[in-house]
Amino acid sequence: MKTVFVLLCVSFAQFLFGKTIEVCPTCPVSSIKQAIQMAHACDTIFIKKGTYTEGNILIDKELTLIGEDYPVLDGQNNTEIITITSDFVNIIGLQIQNVGTSYTQDRAGIRLKKVHHFHIKDNRLFNSFFGVYLENSSDGIVEGNMVKGKATNETSSGNAIHMWYCNNVLIINNYVSGHRDGIYFEFVDHSTITGNLSEDNLRYGLHFMFSNDDTYRRNTFRNNGAGVAVMYSRHIGMFQNIFERNWGAAAYGLLLKEIHDSEINGNTFRENTVGIFAETSNRMNCHGNEFTQNGWAIKISGGCQQSRVEGNNFFNNTFDLATQMAAADDSYNGNFWSDYNGYDLDHDGRGDVPHRPMKLFSYVVGKTPEAMVLLRSLFVDILNFSEKVSPVFTPENVVDKRPSMKPFPLKGARQFANRLPFTASIGGAVDEAK
Repeated sequence: MKTVFVLLCVSFAQFLFGKTIEVCPTCPVSSIKQAIQMAHACDTIFIKKGTYTEGNILIDKELTLIGEDYPVLDGQNNTEIITITSDFVNIIGLQIQNVGTSYTQDRAGIRLKKVHHFHIKDNRLFNSFFGVYLENSSDGIVEGNMVKGKATNETSSGNAIHMWYCNNVLIINNYVSGHRDGIYFEFVDHSTITGNLSEDNLRYGLHFMFSNDDTYRRNTFRNNGAGVAVMYSRHIGMFQNIFERNWGAAAYGLLLKEIHDSEINGNTFRENTVGIFAETSNRMNCHGNEFTQNGWAIKISGGCQQSRVEGNNFFNNTFDLATQMAAADDSYNGNFWSDYNGYDLDHDGRGDVPHRPMKLFSYVVGKTPEAMVLLRSLFVDILNFSEKVSPVFTPENVVDKRPSMKPFPLKGARQFANRLPFTASIGGAVDEAK
């Protein structure tokens, strides 16, 4: 909130004390670079509708750039387009396209270098190598942008919103698609990602590396190589997000690798190869989530301790849970399991018979993936029943001692599914850019 307040104050001050310079193809000032050179700190540059074939535009003073009806800044597949090196810069309502691909430079549609108190809002970025690129920057907002690329392979593509060594940044209500990663955090702390739609990216919809004390909530990650990867990080809050249709041999809704003290609450995992995959991650608190029609709802590899999977709904997953081992301090109690066959004689809403969510066939498939062809056979039913009666191969302490007889109401993610940003306007904007 402090960041928002500061930016509002700065914008108001610019309105009061700065002058406005108009740019258009037939105006006295027809070049954006010329307008920046003429401008003083706190001025506003108003760019009228048209096409401006300008690249390598440097903003090195406190300015606001506002576009009328999305004027097009076209890099002609040759250059970076806007580079910002000054604090207190606002970029609003521009269409930036055709950034030049490079194997030696991370070119971007909008790059910010060592700046503070910025606002990048309501822009369209098409066919950008990197879309919005933040490095060593803090206390800013990236809001309401559409960043759509044409990536076909990871080596020749960048990320839609890329952040490196940043702090206290808000990523709000953006649409990102067609890049290597939709949103990428590396060494980014105390930042928030909320209300974004990230889909059809080659690798991850959202990717964390070495980032701490961050939160992402009420986002949707759909049809990416994998939904979200959180790696080598601490204190990450994941609330009310939707992870759906992230399919593939190595696809996950959520991948956790060597992270600690994570909070996973109120999310929907729907139609993913694996809903959550956790490896060497401790103190994972997973509660209030819904897992529906995934291959595996949750897979936990070695090195995970003090995991708490409680109060979740598991509906019609091929496998609800798979783990090779479970620590003594792990807990899987109080969940709703759609395949639970127990009873509740005392009518307290909890099953009187413990539920073992890990099937023996899940263990077999983990050892021999080719066995999946037997999934619907009578042999598998007999195999799972025998393990339930007398557990031998599955971890003994992977048991829900008090399963819920009814599903829990899900707060947030399901209701949020039909209220995503941009869903009504993506098609028209993309057609206009072609």
